[in-house]
Parts: sequence; C-alpha cells; structure tokens
Amino acid sequence: MPRPRIARIVVFVELMRTQQKSKMHKTALDYRNAGLCALPAIRAEKRPALRTWGKYQKQLPDEDEIEAWFDNGCDGICLLTGAASGNLEVIDFDHGGEAFEPWEKKVEAAMTGLLDRLVVETSQSGGWHVVYRCEAAFGGSSKLAQRANDDGRPVTLIETRGNGGLFLCAPTPRYELVQGELTNLPVLTEAEREALLTAARELNEYWPEPPPQTPQDRPCRVAGLPGDLSRPGDDFNARGDVVALLKRHGWRPYKTHADGNQHWTRPGKSCGTSATLKEGNFYVFSTNAAPFESERAYSPFAVYATLEQGGDFEAAARELGRQGYGQEPVVDTGVDISGIIGSADAAKEPEDSRPVDPGPIPEEMLRVPGFVSEVMDLCLETAPYPNLAISFCGALALQAFLAGRKVCDPGDNRTNIYLLGLAHSSAGKDWIRKLNAKILHEIGLASCLGDRLASGEGVQDVLFTRPSMLFQTDEIDGMLQMINRSKDARHENIMNTLLSLYSSANSVFSMRPKAGRPDAGVIDQPNLVLFGTAIPNHYYEALSERMLTNGFFARMLILEAGKRSKGKEPGMIRISERVRATSHWWANFRPGNGNLEHWHPIPVVVEHTDAARRLLVENREDADGEYARAEDRNDVVGTTVWGRVSEQTRKLALLYAVSENHQSPRIDKAAVEWAARFVVHQTRRMLFMAEGHVADNPFHAECLKVVQKLREAPGKELPHSILLKRMKTDARTFHEIICTLEQRGDLEIILTPRAGTAKRVYRLTE
Repeated sequence: MPRPRIARIVVFVELMRTQQKSKMHKTALDYRNAGLCALPAIRAEKRPALRTWGKYQKQLPDEDEIEAWFDNGCDGICLLTGAASGNLEVIDFDHGGEAFEPWEKKVEAAMTGLLDRLVVETSQSGGWHVVYRCEAAFGGSSKLAQRANDDGRPVTLIETRGNGGLFLCAPTPRYELVQGELTNLPVLTEAEREALLTAARELNEYWPEPPPQTPQDRPCRVAGLPGDLSRPGDDFNARGDVVALLKRHGWRPYKTHADGNQHWTRPGKSCGTSATLKEGNFYVFSTNAAPFESERAYSPFAVYATLEQGGDFEAAARELGRQGYGQEPVVDTGVDISGIIGSADAAKEPEDSRPVDPGPIPEEMLRVPGFVSEVMDLCLETAPYPNLAISFCGALALQAFLAGRKVCDPGDNRTNIYLLGLAHSSAGKDWIRKLNAKILHEIGLASCLGDRLASGEGVQDVLFTRPSMLFQTDEIDGMLQMINRSKDARHENIMNTLLSLYSSANSVFSMRPKAGRPDAGVIDQPNLVLFGTAIPNHYYEALSERMLTNGFFARMLILEAGKRSKGKEPGMIRISERVRATSHWWANFRPGNGNLEHWHPIPVVVEHTDAARRLLVENREDADGEYARAEDRNDVVGTTVWGRVSEQTRKLALLYAVSENHQSPRIDKAAVEWAARFVVHQTRRMLFMAEGHVADNPFHAECLKVVQKLREAPGKELPHSILLKRMKTDARTFHEIICTLEQRGDLEIILTPRAGTAKRVYRLTE
C-alpha cells in the first residue's frame, strides 16, 4: 500500500495527464473546425501516432476519430501542411533558431508589417515555426538556408514544410505559441510568401557541388588533347558564358552579394531569389523553375544541356563541339595569329536569339483587388461560358475608362490602355461587353461606348465630343487585315490615329483639318480605352512587320483565353450594389474643373510608396537591358516592344491602385510587383507568338505554318503523310520547306526502318 505522500503524487500526475489529454482533444477539434488537419503525434519521433494516415491528405478527420485518438493517450499533436490544411505552410528554423533574428530583419526591410501578421511558435529543439496560409497552391518541402559543418557536410538552418509535410505544434509539450493563433492564420499573397522565402534564401551559406557528369558526352571526345578539356562539356565549364545563356532564356540577375554570390529570378517573376550562381555553379531553389529541378546544383554544361538540349547531354556535347568547345588548342609557334583568331570569332554565327515561350499567363495573375475583381465575379457568375481572361480584360478596360482623365501617377502616366482578348468563336467573349454596357447605362455614360473603329477621322470626331471613350470591338483581326490589304489611305489613318491618341493622353491631340473649318480643333487629354477580341491565329496572322515595329503591337496587352470552359445555364446580368456605387462615384468624380466636357481636367496624382518606386526603377533598368540586347542584334521588333515595358508597368500599377481603393489610392509594392510581372510575362509571350506567326514573305509564311502545326501536335511531331495533308501544298514545295527548317535547326527528321520505305517523322526541336 503506497504511502500518503506518494499516493498524492500519483493522483496529481494522473490529473495532469487527464488535463493535458483533454486540452489536446479540445485543441484538435478547434484546429479541425478551422480547416486544419490535426493528427495525434509521437513527440519523440515527430510523426503521427497512426499506422497509416495518407487518406487525411485529402480529408479532415471527423470528431469521432479525434475523440478516439486523443482519449487513448498521446503526447503530441501535429498538423499536416499543404492542401490538406487549406494551403498551410511552415517555415522551420532549426539548429537552435540561429537564423531566425537575421531573417526577421530581412523580412521587415523587404515588407514592413508582414512579420506582425504571422503566427509564430517555439519548438522543442529551441527553434521556431512561422506559420501561415497561402492564396495559391505550392510545392513540397524545400531547404532554404544551409551552412557547412566542420566536416563539410551541410547543416539545415531554414526549411519549409510544404505540401505533403507535417509539423508538431502547441499544445504539444515544449511547443509554445508566442504570436497569433493557429486557428486564425493569415492568408499571404504570392508576393508576401516570396518575401519570406527570399529573405531565408539570402542567408544560405552552402552550395553543393554539381553531380559529376555522366559519360554521355564522351563520344564527342577529341583524341590527343590533354586532360578533361578534350570534352566539350568540360571545356564549356571552363570558359562558357553561363550568364548570357541564362539571360537568353529569361532568367534575370536579382542582386549580387559581397561574396560574389549572384541571386537570380526565374522567368515569369519580377523579383525574388529563384536560384543562385556562384563560381559557375547554378543552384536552383524554386519548385517552379522548369526545366530545372529544385534544390539541385548545375554546372555550366548542365545548364546548357538542360536549357538548350532538353537535358540530352550527348546532344549538348555534340552541339558544343560544333561551336568549337573541346577542340585542339592552338600551338604557340611564335607567330602572332591574334588577327586571324579575331577574324574567325567575328565570322561565327550570331547566337540564337529566338524568343523563349513563357506560356500563357498564369490564372492567378488575372486578378486585381477591388473593383476589377468585383466586375469579373459578376461576369463569371452569370456567363453561359465563363472566361477568366476575357472577363479580366473587360473589367480592367472598364476601370481604365472610368478613371480616365481623373487620375495619374507622379510621372503623369494615365489609365488609357489597349487590351486584346484572344479566344475562339463562342467562347464567351461577348458577356463582359454586355455587362460593361449595362453598368455604363445605369450611371449615365452609355454614350461613351463605341463598338467599332470605322475610320481614324470618325474616332477623332467622337473624342472631340466626348474626350473619354471605351471602344469594345469584336473580331479586331478583321480590322487589321483590312488595314493590311487596303490601299485606301482612310484605313491607314485608323492606325495612325490609334498610335497618336495613345501618346496624347497627358497632353492634347491636334485633329486633322476639315474643309470649311479653318480651326481643326484639339482634344484635351483624350482617354481612348480599347477592348478588342479576336480569334488567336487570325489575329497574329493579320499582323504585319510594319505593325510590329510602328508601336501598335507594343501598345497592346494581349491575353489568351485558352480552351472554352464548361457551359452552364446563363443568368440575369445583375449589378451588385458595391459595383454600382463605385461606378457612380467615378462618374461623379470630377477633379479640377470637371471631366467629361470641354474643359481642362486636373487629374489627382496617385503617389508611390518608397518600395514601389524602387521596384519601378528596377523594372525600367531591366527593360532597358533587354532593349539594349535587342538593339545589339538589330532586333527592331524587340526594341519596339521592350521600349514600352516601363510605361505599361506604370499604367497597370496605377490601375491596380485605383481598383483596390478608389477613394484613397496609393501605388504600393504589391501593385508594382503584380504589374511588372504581368507586363514582362506578356511581353515575352507576345514576342514569342509574333516570331512564330509574322512572315517576311510567302515562303516564310509556309515555314511558320509547319512550325505551328508541329507545335500543336502531340509530342510536337507528325508523320510525313499527315503533315503533308495538313499543309495543303504540293510535294515539291513541301520538300523545300522541310529542307529549309531542318537546315535552320527548327525540326529534325526521324527515320524508322520498316519493310519498304522507312517511316519518316518530323519533330520540332525547340
């Protein structure tokens, strides 16, 4: 029989266990009610106390399961990360949390106030957990910062618990919340999440050596050369220009640290660290940097093989061998042959500067907070075929019209934009136009709507009466074809008028003289917003080289709608009170001496934050760099398009600000990050699409047609007979086209032996 004191201790311990069990049970239910997947855990092993738990990656446990788990006794609770808990992610600071304080300072400098919104807890090892949810889905767990131990092995300082992961959390013993509640997690934008990850990556001090190259490039070995430089891949590692290679494929240097470690941003992003380059080794962090794999180091040769040859090291070595890598070095005979070498270098073929396809714009970028998204939602809710890209174009065009002549940024950029949505027939292009018309009718501005551009003179006359107009034009490719084919100067004047009006939004537009009217008149600060739609292939084929270089193409923001969505029963177009109130506010807002009549408006200046201003400068410098590279290779289309990137970014950042807060707008970092990413992505996409559609002559047009048909085919390849039928041309011309494309390196011919004639297949090489 136990002594009284021991008995009291036993009772006390049992009571504490019961209370702890009850607390965990209640907390697990609270987590579940907050949409978090909570499981019982074995604290010492940091894993769920369940034999199998895979099904909970797709469903939350029910209350009976939670009761059974925690009533049976367990010493910990864990949460699943990723989609299982509503895009929950954790940044885990290990090794005593030594990197936590430096990380906090970097985050605060990058995005003031973000730290205060995060949920933070201490861990049993003396580290930290930073917990949040994300708007967009993300990949698996990744290591963000490491350093080398005394034995040279890496020690992980910071890592994420991503999709498919888990972490122990309070009220597990030795885990304590110090800021916020797990049941009330903040939801971070992509830009906010990137700020957290970038700050962590900047603390990385360990870069693994690239894995040794496989012997796949040895067939290209040049006999008799000393050492590994006989191999083209090793020679490229020694003297290849990996920086130029990365830039050509859309990667951009983000910043360089004092130790020479360069941070790079992947294509499609405007800022942030996606990879680092140090001493020739390219280390990739991002899980969205295809074709690169995350958390892997690449030598210069591996970068070349991955980007230029689809990961085929043997093909990469052969091509580098043709370029002079791995060849026998020049023997010093005492004769100065520098002039000859220089001449040979000058005679080399210029590097392939064809645009790289970034793909259609990601859907998450087709959102702007506030008015634009609210109008989009009205359209998507009722449209028989909801179309995100077209709805975005129409909603942004409506905002651009409403704010026209009323706001500007500190550089006097205005909201006039030319938008084009590309979608196939019956894909839902007209619903947003109807919604815009209904909104403008309700606020008394229906007279400011136009549906077609009959002539340049007609557009001028309309704007002379109403200086702010929204033209919603369907099948705009037909107008472009008419301009291209017509010899009538009247049609040519449409193009000239559109170009001039775009640049006159912050000044005056002088109208053309008319018979019997000595004073031609001027349009004060014209705001012409153009929202056109077209069938994708018809639009690009309607473009001429002159349109690409005269600035019209560069002024257009072009979005592709993709495949038609699943149909549904259409609803009544109803305007929400919020959209109606905001639209009325814009209609009645008249800064200066008014707006929509013949007087001189004085737009309200929407100021930048300091962070936004810095990003705009970076965006301009990056665009200037692309412009200079296009200029060096005499790329007239490239200089024309990149020359407009900074202006387009500033216009979109302004629209973002007034959509988010129409009464007190301010251009902040989020506005510029979105605008810069949007414009750069679309610029690269437009250049790629134009390069594949706009022909210099009829034969070039046929070559582009073959490339396009292969690009659209499964596996980017077609048998000879099928491609010949689809081209609808004679065999002789077809043969000439194939020979030309093969010699240019645009396609390869694959011959498969069989009885009789070998099977012939054409495959695109890009």
